[in-house]
Amino acid sequence: MLYYEDIEVGTRQSFGRYEVTADAVRDFAEKFDPQPFHLSDEAAAKTHFGRISASGWHTCAMTMRMLVENMSVVEQAGLGSPGIDQLRWVKPVYPGDVLRCETEVIEKRRSKSRPDMGLFKSRVSTFNQDDVLVLEMVSNGLIRVRDPSAPVD
Repeated sequence: MLYYEDIEVGTRQSFGRYEVTADAVRDFAEKFDPQPFHLSDEAAAKTHFGRISASGWHTCAMTMRMLVENMSVVEQAGLGSPGIDQLRWVKPVYPGDVLRCETEVIEKRRSKSRPDMGLFKSRVSTFNQDDVLVLEMVSNGLIRVRDPSAPVD
């Protein structure tokens, strides 16, 4: 079980493989982001995308899937997330792309009001098959402390 005390600033991981399909791009867009350039090649051809592209929110969802799959490799004492910071959709994601993730722990601290809980921040980067950065964000994670009675930093 991975606890707050086990997390080290500077730790990097590379993981995931997610194949983007045209059907999935259209299905997500129809439900959540029905802009024309996410729904058809013809409409997208009239934009700077040139062809159908995934919604940025879909890219976030695919990234989240890879993050959760990676978290299941080692059981964690995770408590969810209070949110993300600095989300950027750097380049479009297209059907046929194969995505992967890299993370780096950039900060951690114990909660002063909840000594049983710690917070850590990770830079999350998603790349396509050509190692082109397509998404970058800072993720905030909550995690249990192994020994809540230990002094808070």
